[in-house]
Amino acid sequence: MPGELDGLNSKIWKQLLFESANYHFISLMYKLKLVSFLIIAILLSAGIIVQVHAPTDDDDFVSYQADLLKSSIKFYWKDDKGQPLKSIQALKTLLEGKGEKLLFAMNGGMYKTDHSPLGLFIQEHKQLVPMNTAEGSGNFYLHPNGIFYITTGNRPAICHSNQFINRGDIEYATQSGPMLLTNGVIHPAFKKGSTNINIRNGVGILPGNQVLFVMSKKKISLYDFANYFKKEGCSNALYLDGFVSRTYLPAKNWLQTDGDFGVMIGASVKQ
Repeated sequence: MPGELDGLNSKIWKQLLFESANYHFISLMYKLKLVSFLIIAILLSAGIIVQVHAPTDDDDFVSYQADLLKSSIKFYWKDDKGQPLKSIQALKTLLEGKGEKLLFAMNGGMYKTDHSPLGLFIQEHKQLVPMNTAEGSGNFYLHPNGIFYITTGNRPAICHSNQFINRGDIEYATQSGPMLLTNGVIHPAFKKGSTNINIRNGVGILPGNQVLFVMSKKKISLYDFANYFKKEGCSNALYLDGFVSRTYLPAKNWLQTDGDFGVMIGASVKQ
C-alpha cells in the first residue's frame, strides 16, 4: 500500500506541475500579445507605421461588361420635359413608359449643384455642354482627365480630354476625371497603400469593342480601383465619381435605384 500511495502521489505532483507550467506559459503568451498590440497601436497613432489595406478581390466589385457589337449603351441626363432625371428610378420609369426594360445603369460623370454635367456632354450627336478645360481642385481636375465616348458605329473609346476630336461621328460623350489607366498604365499620382479610400465607379475599354463598367462595393483607394481595371485587361479607364455612386444591375441582384445625379449611363431592351 505505501508503494502504491507513493506512486499515486508522484503522479498527482507531476500533473500539478504540468498544469502549473502550462498556466504560466499561456499567461506569458497572453501578456506578450497584449504588449505587441499596445506597441502597434502606439506606432499607428504616432504615424510611425502605416496601415496597409488588404488586397481587393472580385467580390468587392459589381461590374457590367457590354459588347457594343451586340448591344447599345446610351447616356441620359433629362426627361422628355427637359428636367434632370437625377435618379436611376426616374430613368427606369422613363424607359418603362417607352416599352423598354432597364438592364443596367450607373451614374456617368461629375456634375454641378443644378445637376448639369461638369464637363463635356454629347447626347445623340448634340453637344449639350462644352468641354471643361478649367483648372481647379478635386478629382475631376486631376490631370489628365478624360472623355468616354461612343461613335456612330457603336465604337467605344476613352481618351485624354486634350486629345478628344469630334469629327461629327460622336453619338455620346461624357467628360470626367481623372484617368485611371492610360495605355494600361496606372495614373502616376495614385499611390499603392493609400489610405484615401471611398466608394468609386468608373468605365474601362476592353479589346473587341467591349466596355467594362465597375463600381466598388466598399471603400477603396484610387490605386486599387485602377489596378482592378488593369487586372481585367483594360487599356484605358476613366474615373466617374465617388461616394454618390450607384449601380442598377438586376442580373447580379444589385438593385440601387436611388441617386441624385447629372448624367447616367444605361443599357435597355424592348419589352
